[in-house]
Amino acid sequence: MEFRGIMGGFYRISEWIMRLSVINVLWVVCSLPFFFLLASALLNPEITASTDLVLQSLILIAIVAPFTLVPASAAMFTVARKWTTGEEDAPLFKTFFKGYKENYLQSMLGGLVYLAIGGILVVNYRFYGTQGGTLGLVSILFIVLFVLLIASFFNFLSITVHFHMKFFQIIKNSLLITIGNPVNSLFILLSNGLILYFSTRFTFLIPFFMGSLMAVVSFWYFHRSFVRMQEKMEKMELAKAEAEAQKGEDSSQPEGLEERSLTDRYPDAPDREESGPQGDKKA
Repeated sequence: MEFRGIMGGFYRISEWIMRLSVINVLWVVCSLPFFFLLASALLNPEITASTDLVLQSLILIAIVAPFTLVPASAAMFTVARKWTTGEEDAPLFKTFFKGYKENYLQSMLGGLVYLAIGGILVVNYRFYGTQGGTLGLVSILFIVLFVLLIASFFNFLSITVHFHMKFFQIIKNSLLITIGNPVNSLFILLSNGLILYFSTRFTFLIPFFMGSLMAVVSFWYFHRSFVRMQEKMEKMELAKAEAEAQKGEDSSQPEGLEERSLTDRYPDAPDREESGPQGDKKA
């Protein structure tokens, strides 16, 4: 039975609230060690009062994240991918845990790589931040690089769940997409920053909506950027093919003979490539 009008609108809204909350709860449950350590550090006055204890807690949380938070986030992005590409009725539990299993290794390795790079950037920032003069300004560069790293991480998760690629191809393409499309990267950061801000103000959003909203927003921006890039490449390839065909016909046809278009000569040619750069789309 399909509801129409106002009732139909309320039904669709409640359905999406249910979908987002279910996936977010699964994400929290699969990341439970990470969130337990994070909550323990934030809610313990003894830890927050000591800089050394805060640093130790952050290091422990960072070590746990690649093995819990990152694979769970990849599973959540798997569901977000289904929603964004039109499969809104995909089974939530099955899709989530299938994505968790299939992408665990690559997402875990990616978490370790991004953790290592982030650690290096933080160490360099702290070092140059204590220097005076021109060297002190270098610390700003590491802030910018760290922000780009965060945007790249969201793209890493999107590429991991969207394409069959080797691990280092995923890392490379994540960085290229982030740097090559700075406007899209900025929108990802701003949108997720707003979600994170409101989640800290209204903490009930954290266990029910924060992660799932960030996954949907991040993958939507990534997918939109990828589709536009794909269409641009297809137009360039079509223009190149037409130019080559034109050149060949000019040299072979008698003068004054009417030329046929590329579409007339190849009426059955597909409109769009189904595979992405250096990788096939996942089912």
